[in-house]
Amino acid sequence: MRTGSVDLPLHTGQCPPWLFERMTRLSRAILVLLVREQGRQAVLAKLADPFWFQAMGCLLGFDWHSSGLTTTVCGALKEASRGCERELGIFIAGGKGRTALKTPQDIFNYADKYALSSAEKLVYASRMSAKVDNAAVQDGYQLYHHTFIFTAQGNWAVVQQGMNTGAKRARRYHWLGDKVDDFVNEPHAAICCDRKEKTVLNLVARESEENRSTVAALTSLTPEAVTREYTQLVLPSRHSLYEEHLRPSSLERVLLQTYERHPQGFEALLSIKGVGPKTVRALSLLAELAYGKRPSYTDPAKFSFAHGGKDGYPYPVNRATYDRTTDILEQAIKEAKLGREEKLQALRRLQHLFTDDHPL
Repeated sequence: MRTGSVDLPLHTGQCPPWLFERMTRLSRAILVLLVREQGRQAVLAKLADPFWFQAMGCLLGFDWHSSGLTTTVCGALKEASRGCERELGIFIAGGKGRTALKTPQDIFNYADKYALSSAEKLVYASRMSAKVDNAAVQDGYQLYHHTFIFTAQGNWAVVQQGMNTGAKRARRYHWLGDKVDDFVNEPHAAICCDRKEKTVLNLVARESEENRSTVAALTSLTPEAVTREYTQLVLPSRHSLYEEHLRPSSLERVLLQTYERHPQGFEALLSIKGVGPKTVRALSLLAELAYGKRPSYTDPAKFSFAHGGKDGYPYPVNRATYDRTTDILEQAIKEAKLGREEKLQALRRLQHLFTDDHPL
């Protein structure tokens, strides 16, 4: 399983209601089928795979290369799971814009309603995945969408997207909880993308380990000592952060907060409210230039249609075919629940036609 991010061009417009309604219905059938056939953890693993997720968007009739695929597919999945959470054992929180900010409350609401015991850990995972991709991986993309998918057993996955308004592109980030041994050391099993930025401050790279440790150690010094060293530095031209971007007085206020907390390590520092991209970047530069601990500046970023695309590419959505596909899946699931597995077995045999062992 290789998880990570995919770059997407920004597209304007909205998903037409007639298509979103179909996307929701088909998504529900797919979720029910996947949970039944492969289990809840397999659903999380698939959503954490950027290529599978992209193909899912194509299957649902959305534009394969549109930034809107992320928000619309996540929205359809969330709507599809509504009312089916107990049957699926899968819960979907968050969304786009202000809805993303409600993710912690969504998680606590599900925990109260379904007597889940891991709400605090899930909220922490949600917040840290967003904090890492917004502050520890500084690639020029500001997060504006965050969807958190989890199970009653406490397993989770994240699909979130950032926007670079200058480049008019979006970048999607995927996380899979079972693959995260450390939130600040290679938390993405892989990051896939069709466009790499020339310079990215990647503090969760393995090569950044010494820089992370030094950054954490700096927060144990008095704020005055850190800001004094920072103001004496002459930053090389390759860096995009200058003293006017982060005033020493502002840095000192944040450092006072971290000094009082004495965070044990970089992850603890990153989890502190108020420690954002500018503070992290300033401390990382200080760790590099004053102490020789260089971080990674390498960008970590590394289809097919079933029913057409909403903008008519490669061809318009065929509504009759779309509805027929959904009908087949729903009927197969209904009959399987009654003990008649023939149609599901036929779908399984169809799948084997496209494996390496059974080439067409």
